[in-house]
Amino acid sequence: MNYIPLEAYKRAWIFRHKDLPVSEADLNEIKPLSEARAEQVWRQQISQESNHPELFYDDDWANKNPTWQETFPWQNRWESDEADMPEQLLEHLDWDDNTLVYFCYDVEHVIETRWHVFKRHWKNFLFFDNGPLLIGRKRKQVAQFMQTGNVRIGTRP
Repeated sequence: MNYIPLEAYKRAWIFRHKDLPVSEADLNEIKPLSEARAEQVWRQQISQESNHPELFYDDDWANKNPTWQETFPWQNRWESDEADMPEQLLEHLDWDDNTLVYFCYDVEHVIETRWHVFKRHWKNFLFFDNGPLLIGRKRKQVAQFMQTGNVRIGTRP
């Protein structure tokens, strides 16, 4: 089984927060991966050895300076009434709305959705901001959200 029901996901409350409502249709498109599938995606796309973004090894692409091109704030926009993601992020991640994306918190917590759903509900995903990575299936662009309130964007190998 690749997914667990959203209701069974221990972090599902982030999608039911009263101040950031998510439509039922979009909730159906937010798919937490089972631990086994999350680990598979993490090991194939992120790191063979580390389990968390704060623990990347020197040979992990996410820990290499050439991967990252720019860093800018995201938290001010998150805290504002503005619904849209920061413009620099949208420009960098110029994906088709139906692009399959993975929001990777750590080796056990990966959520699959479509780019258009993530764009609408990015604030919900970022209740946990200790380094999660946003990657697109078969896409090289990447973003990493840091607890400092900054996001770094780049291109993975």
